[in-house]
Parts: sequence; structure tokens; C-alpha cells
Amino acid sequence: MIYFVIAMECEARTVIDNMKDAAAGREHGFDVVRGTLCGTPVAVVTSGVGKVPAAAAAQMAVEAGAEAVVNVGVAGGLPSGMKPGDFFEADAAIQYDFDLSALTGMPVGTLNGRTDPRLPLDTVGHCAACTVATGDRFNDSPEDHALITDTMKCGVRDMELGAVAQICERNSVPLYSLKCVSDVYGSGATTSQFEENLSMCLKRLTAEIPAYFEKVKAKRSRKDV
Repeated sequence: MIYFVIAMECEARTVIDNMKDAAAGREHGFDVVRGTLCGTPVAVVTSGVGKVPAAAAAQMAVEAGAEAVVNVGVAGGLPSGMKPGDFFEADAAIQYDFDLSALTGMPVGTLNGRTDPRLPLDTVGHCAACTVATGDRFNDSPEDHALITDTMKCGVRDMELGAVAQICERNSVPLYSLKCVSDVYGSGATTSQFEENLSMCLKRLTAEIPAYFEKVKAKRSRKDV
């Protein structure tokens, strides 16, 4: 079964509203909705915001037998050319708030035992792809922006994907992610942009989910052959 691991309930609704025979419950402390999407059995786990709950939800999905994990939701755009409502697939994630550089000499974002800060994801060619910067911060920090754009070459930022990617890589479970830009750095306060554009982004995601998921299914089918 394919599991969705999604931070906020409103983001989870973009998948659930496309499902049939949806049944909600609680599993290991998480809200989980099971049903079918595009004729395929799926489960949607709402993790809550941040890296720790996202990692816990991803591990729960893995232990429940997830053959693949999908993350969808909103994210902050970094380059000035992005617009609210733009879609991006994640081809990798970096935990930009993880720093062992003083001990290991590795670049910021490099997890313990690794030499590359990038955690790779699978893509399906649905839209442009970029690297996602993940951290437990929601801010307009110029220092963070310089790190994740100039040094890490990331295109969008969120608060969960890097943690989900870490769990999926550790368990050899494929991970896919589709992000919709809710705010763009340098175009006004991040919080006000997020609040203004969230509803629009959720509507766009709801409409986009079936086509995106069909491509995930098709790629999974090819790998099973």
C-alpha cells in the first residue's frame, strides 16, 4: 500500500477529498484515513508540523508496510521568479538546520554518518523539480535564505520533507513529493503571504492530486515489472 505522510490536516484534505470509501481512525497517535485513490488502496497519515512528528509518522507508515511514501503540501519559494501556486516535485531534501560541521568537517545539513547533505527522492516528471530545504523554522531570516539558496542550491523550503526522506532512505522505501508554493522570499512577510495564499494553494493541490498520483502509480508499476 502507498502511504501519504502530510503535515497539516488542511493539506491532507487535498488527498482525502479525492478518495473513495474513506474511513478515518487513530493509529499510534496519528489521524489516519484509509480508502482508495484513483482505484488504488492508500492511507493518509497526518503527522503534524515539524521534523520530529513527520519522522515518527513516516516510521509508522514504514512499519505498517508502506511500499512507497508520498508527501504533498505547501512550501515556501526561494528564488524571486517563483509565484504562489507554482508546483514543484522534490528531487532531494536537505535538513538545513542540522549542523555537525564543527565535529565532522562536513557541510551544514550533512546528517551523521553521511558525506552528502542531499537526501534523494524519486520523481515522476510531473513538473519542474528542485531540492527542498527542511528545517524547524518558519521565518524571513536573511541568513537562512543565503544558506539554503546560495550554498545548498534549494528551490523551496518546508518543515517536514527532510525528516521523512531520512526515514525512507534508512528503510529503503521510495519517497515522492509534490509541493505548491504558498509564499516567496522577498515578496513580503512570509506569514502574511502564507495566510493569504493557503486557500488558493490547497484548491490547486486538490485538483492536481489525481494526475500526479497516476504518474506515481505508473512509475511504481514499471518498477514492479
